[in-house]
Amino acid sequence: MSYKVIVDSCGELTQNMKKTGRFFTAPLVLEVDGHQIVDDESFDQADFLRRVAKSSECPKSSCPSPESYMEAFRGEEDHVYAVTLSAELSGSYNSAVLGKNLYYEEYGEKKIYIFNSRSASVGETLIAQKIAECEEKGMSFQEVIDTVEAYIDGQNTYFVLESLETLRKNGRLTGLKALAATVLNIKPVMGATKQGVIIQHGQARGIKKALVKMVDKVVEELKNPEEKILAISHCNCRERAEGVKKMLLEKVNVKEIIILDTRGVSSLYANDGGVIIAV
Repeated sequence: MSYKVIVDSCGELTQNMKKTGRFFTAPLVLEVDGHQIVDDESFDQADFLRRVAKSSECPKSSCPSPESYMEAFRGEEDHVYAVTLSAELSGSYNSAVLGKNLYYEEYGEKKIYIFNSRSASVGETLIAQKIAECEEKGMSFQEVIDTVEAYIDGQNTYFVLESLETLRKNGRLTGLKALAATVLNIKPVMGATKQGVIIQHGQARGIKKALVKMVDKVVEELKNPEEKILAISHCNCRERAEGVKKMLLEKVNVKEIIILDTRGVSSLYANDGGVIIAV
């Protein structure tokens, strides 16, 4: 059986994933001061961050259209999977479901399944890798779905950002109590619930202490670490991400740690200097 995995562009793809020809991106569109940027292979992070720094307005993102998902589902593959941003944070999941329905109306039945990552960024990356791992083991379509949904249930996402303003202004922090004043240089340690809603785990004064707290939280909640692949994404701060990796390896023995640069959507919300962990 042949398969393909479509990941909305909040999820980063590793070089190895790109080489297989199995993984495809459904790009979101970013907007800064009326200027639209398609979050595809042409995305220029440095240019984007410059535009955001100069702008007085909050950048925005819009999800892929149902029609673009419908087109992405086309092809010779027997099994097609999509992995989207948390449905609690974006319309990407609903758009993919509508795209699947459009595909059925236009082209007839096909085995298509859409995973709500209940995460973002490298959380989506790890889910996409899990799908491929299951397919390569020769699992049936339903077995892949059941195994990956169980994997999503057990996955955790954490992040520390220099600023939460973009998330706040775009309404992604609903339900959170007022966050500590930035003038005190308080950096919250954030995460996601099992439903994919953003929560606060703790806080610390200064980014370095916040990263230590995040690492401690990861280690505290990590079960069967030697079986786990852990992923770190960073927005324009490779050294900081490497420091987080080093801290993690000093405290826990995991199967593998991968580090990736944030793509456009993750860069928009993580802002310059943000670090995200998924496991």
